Amino acid sequence: MSYPTPIISTNKPCDQAVAEVTRQLQDASFQVVRTFDLQVAREPYAAQICSSCPNHGLEQCSCQMVILLVYEEGQKPVSLVAHGRDSRTWFDLVESPDQRAESQALILQTLVQ
Repeated sequence: MSYPTPIISTNKPCDQAVAEVTRQLQDASFQVVRTFDLQVAREPYAAQICSSCPNHGLEQCSCQMVILLVYEEGQKPVSLVAHGRDSRTWFDLVESPDQRAESQALILQTLVQ
């Protein structure tokens, strides 16, 4: 599996970085919906998970993945994925044929200001 080059990265924990990116996008008139949160999804199964994290071994895992759907008025949503580990977070735009390149470019422009 290949991973895209992140569009932005930050030296902040994932939840803090996601909150800041969400505010930036909302301030630019995008609607943002958080559709997946790895830590929330695994919470009910935490006691049953016996495998170790490739980054943290058997220690408490701080890895995180959050998927945001970013809506521009009248357009299909663009998926923005946040990957977090320890105090570092990377954001990637998911490329899909049914998403407008203009929407992705506008999101990128908003986030790198």
